[in-house]
Amino acid sequence: MEDKLNSKNAYDRLKSIYSDLLTIVGEDKERDGLKMTPHRVARSMQFLLQGYDQDPDEILQAALFDEKYSEMVIVKDIELYSMCEHHMIPFFGKAHIAYVPDQKIVGLSKLPRIVDVFARRLQVQERLTNQILYALDRNLKPQGVAVVIEAQHMCMMMRGVQKQNSVTTTSAFTGIFEKMETRSEFLRLIGSSLH
Repeated sequence: MEDKLNSKNAYDRLKSIYSDLLTIVGEDKERDGLKMTPHRVARSMQFLLQGYDQDPDEILQAALFDEKYSEMVIVKDIELYSMCEHHMIPFFGKAHIAYVPDQKIVGLSKLPRIVDVFARRLQVQERLTNQILYALDRNLKPQGVAVVIEAQHMCMMMRGVQKQNSVTTTSAFTGIFEKMETRSEFLRLIGSSLH
């Protein structure tokens, strides 16, 4: 079985890889500014990719409550930071999530937690949007879920086309949000947040 990302063995392997990387690019890994860099980058990667060691279903199931509330619940402007799986360069932005309960609500803090669980993995924005949607739909069994993500991708800003002001928007909807009336209400309510 593979070591968990936060294990000592994974840390040691990451540290070795980043030490080798410094040598490959022509740096002196023993100079003052770089001596601790393999350590810092290994710890950084363990943090940035910690979502692999987290179970979204467990997080959501621990905070479900019976409640006879059947109107839209929205948490918007959830900061997200992720790593593009194609270039291992960050992308960042915000997520807007809504659901309409059907006898069950979830602790509000769990919505940003679920964003982080999936964002703290190597990702593409389209998959990230769907993973958040399906985790909420699977665990809450609501009348519907809506997820909109807006992000800026450093792989587009720093390299390649180098378009610094571009924003990518993705969305996914289930259940009642597939109806134009409900979807429009959600988009109107988060509209002040959208670029």
